[in-house]
Amino acid sequence: MSKKPKGLAVLGSTGSVGTQTLDIVRAFPNDFNVIGLACNRNLKLLQSQIEEFEPDYIHCNGTETEMTSLKSNGCQDCDLDTMVGDPNVDMVVTATVGDVALNPTLTAIDAGKHIALANKETVVMAGELVSARAKNAGVPLLPLDSEPNAIWQCIRGENESISRVIITASGGAFRTAPLNEMADVTPQQALKHPTWAMGRKITIDSATMMNKAFEVIEAHWLFGVPWDDIEIVIHPESVIHSMVEFVDGSVKAQISPPDMHLPIQYAMFYPERLHNPAIKKFDPIATGALTFEPWEGERYPCFDMAIGFAKRGGSWPAALSGANDAAVDLFLNEKIGFLEIGIVIKEALEDHTSTEAPELDEIIAAGKNANARVVKLVRG
Repeated sequence: MSKKPKGLAVLGSTGSVGTQTLDIVRAFPNDFNVIGLACNRNLKLLQSQIEEFEPDYIHCNGTETEMTSLKSNGCQDCDLDTMVGDPNVDMVVTATVGDVALNPTLTAIDAGKHIALANKETVVMAGELVSARAKNAGVPLLPLDSEPNAIWQCIRGENESISRVIITASGGAFRTAPLNEMADVTPQQALKHPTWAMGRKITIDSATMMNKAFEVIEAHWLFGVPWDDIEIVIHPESVIHSMVEFVDGSVKAQISPPDMHLPIQYAMFYPERLHNPAIKKFDPIATGALTFEPWEGERYPCFDMAIGFAKRGGSWPAALSGANDAAVDLFLNEKIGFLEIGIVIKEALEDHTSTEAPELDEIIAAGKNANARVVKLVRG
């Protein structure tokens, strides 16, 4: 007896993780049914996805004329809450950028959907709220991002004996750049990641190592690991994605070539593992030496600053995320220099008044207010 295909709603379907999620659907067409597709403004690619996957629902920020064209394929334009709440949706893939996935993620949790989580901001901004809501609902949060996915794989089948989590970092585009030249680097240089092909925003976060701070926050909330038991190490080859040390000193590592298809597929089929010939396999001889380095605080000042705000709890992490979104956007648009990213974030957060145990609307407001303060600081 064949099993029913898993119904998917893909939020951020035209982005890096979203398109790779649909690659997995193409590889296993009998296992998935795309119910909903959502994107921001890449209507050309969305149109192609609609024609290929024939979803019931779509969502995007198009004009009335553009939406009429998209809806001519028989799909319904709807809000994200309606999409994720449809009874035919079994899994919601959150592959958006920013806070847009927060409310639909909570809606999906309340509706009992499995959450395939690639949107870092969901856990960074609302980790305590989201993890508690998922636990109470008995809903799994399945991380797609390579580092938390690696931690998840390493602890699978283990008991409460974790002593340390080691998250690896590539070091980004400027790992070896002379420090005295960092002030003049351009967005184009920052977007040239040495090992990963990712979206623009996360590539800049890799260069500042803000993404590693966000992954520490994810590990803390997704796996209940104390802050002081999470470490970062530079691993330029990006082959070991994370390691977990247990109380007896044994260390597990998740190893694979730097390709998001593997962690995405692992989450989509969990608890099964399936062969996919399109996914590159680890070749130790071809890979050669795997190296590790300490990370330099002077090179990556955003990391310690971000962890400091995250540990404060309340609405501080949400404000941090919103401020970072604005600072990265300003750098990409050449309104500030690379080294100014951390400076404007810190300055904007000086005016933040935290709310303890914030509700969703307070979390979103904290992020938006911090975002606006960064923009105001730069533009006057």
